[in-house]
Amino acid sequence: MYGDRKGGFNRPPREMHKATCAGCGQETEVPFKPDGTRPVYCKECYQKKNPRRY
Repeated sequence: MYGDRKGGFNRPPREMHKATCAGCGQETEVPFKPDGTRPVYCKECYQKKNPRRY
């Protein structure tokens, strides 16, 4: 609906950071800078680990 505006209302797009998924080992990008103290998951592994509850 709003085209390519990924930053929302007057916000710039988020800076993405590369990380290695703790679940499958693939490289992924996340909207925060991983500090190495907690695992980072790709979208698919995160959804498997935390299924949506309705």
